Amino acid sequence: MALSRTARYYRDNPKARKKRNDYQKKYNKKRREVEKRMELNRINRRRGTYGNGDNMDASHTSNGRVVMRHQSRNRGDKNDRPGDRKSRG
Repeated sequence: MALSRTARYYRDNPKARKKRNDYQKKYNKKRREVEKRMELNRINRRRGTYGNGDNMDASHTSNGRVVMRHQSRNRGDKNDRPGDRKSRG
């Protein structure tokens, strides 16, 4: 599978990749983000889908519900939550 435009950019620009990775490290340590990951992992474990290779993720929806979605759709959906659009540039 071919690399996305963003992946090619970061592959070809090591300074930008380092800057992005430094930001991501800092962002992922935020209490809100850690708690969100913990909640979704807890839900995945309860539903028996954590680590079983079925490629399903627990996904927050805009109305606050949590649903199971295929991980590639969950990480690529632009319509689900406002923050998703911002993370894609």
